[in-house]
Amino acid sequence: MMDRASLFDSHPVFVAATLGPVPLLLAAAWLGGPLVWLALAAMTLFVPLMDVLVRRLPPPLEGAEFPAGTALSVAIGAAQVLLLLSAVATLAGAGLGLDGPQAVAMFFAVGLWLGQVGNSNAHELIHRSDRRLFTLGKWLFISLLFGHHTSAHRKIHHSYVASDDDPNSARLGESFPAFALRAWQGSFLAGWEIERSLQRRAGRVSTLRHPYAEYVGGALLCLGLAWLIGGLAGLLWYVALAVYAQMQLLLSDYVQHYGLERREVAPGRLEPVGPAHSWNAPHVWSGAMMLNAPRHSDHHANPARPWPELRIGGPEEVPTLPRSLPVMAIIAFWPPAWFRLMDRRAKAWNARTRERAAA
Repeated sequence: MMDRASLFDSHPVFVAATLGPVPLLLAAAWLGGPLVWLALAAMTLFVPLMDVLVRRLPPPLEGAEFPAGTALSVAIGAAQVLLLLSAVATLAGAGLGLDGPQAVAMFFAVGLWLGQVGNSNAHELIHRSDRRLFTLGKWLFISLLFGHHTSAHRKIHHSYVASDDDPNSARLGESFPAFALRAWQGSFLAGWEIERSLQRRAGRVSTLRHPYAEYVGGALLCLGLAWLIGGLAGLLWYVALAVYAQMQLLLSDYVQHYGLERREVAPGRLEPVGPAHSWNAPHVWSGAMMLNAPRHSDHHANPARPWPELRIGGPEEVPTLPRSLPVMAIIAFWPPAWFRLMDRRAKAWNARTRERAAA
């Protein structure tokens, strides 16, 4: 059931981290000037600064201080639509005209919010059992031209995470650019095939009833709306923002599963998903901004658990990133630094997992 809690029942840290930048981003889109640079700073420099400033504060108690967060998720969904359309209008010149540097800053500021807050929220919603919330999450992904993630994430990634059968689990020694190409194509095809397989099992194979018909058709509707708002420029800016948001989701997958291995305990059968198959980050502010997505081991162990209830263990209990998830995503763009930082950690966790299994 969809809870009746209001936005004010949500923990203030989560409200501030997710929705706090939205008024500034909207003001930057329609007023321009110095606000554009402030908006970019809010989505870049401000986040690691807040992680440092609040690191001595205890994180919100799981599920004890506020309800399931439905009102906040719905509010974030509405903000995503408003921000996406406002940014397209402004960048295409239908709203306030921005000069070149301002347009680039505006693009990255809104794109970072879409990628880090919008994606995290849509991801949360597609795991909800309430069909209204699930549908909202699906359409938020469709609005970013990434509808197939709705199928591939739940039915492929969660089943085969940390194995070669999961396109969205990065292998040891694999760079992010190589992973991103493999993951996008692999998840699209794997999602299509699993949905077609489910249709066959149900005895009702139909291309029009295939979920991908909605994903692709919805994407075309969104592109048509972008064209109506800003013509060819609006269409191109919309695609650019969507691709940038998609890239950040793939970055999250890359960082949160890099190099971790899940054993095959019998031919075609993997060991149960455990804490050792996902990287985690305990940082309070960036974690709140991404609705506790960095508490990733618990999410994979309990996919239906709402984000306010996700737990995180200590560095001896779960693989823990040396920096916050946004900072690690930046490092991932420089493969030599990434491999130097992460390979020995991944090998150590894989060895520890094998030792525990053999004991």
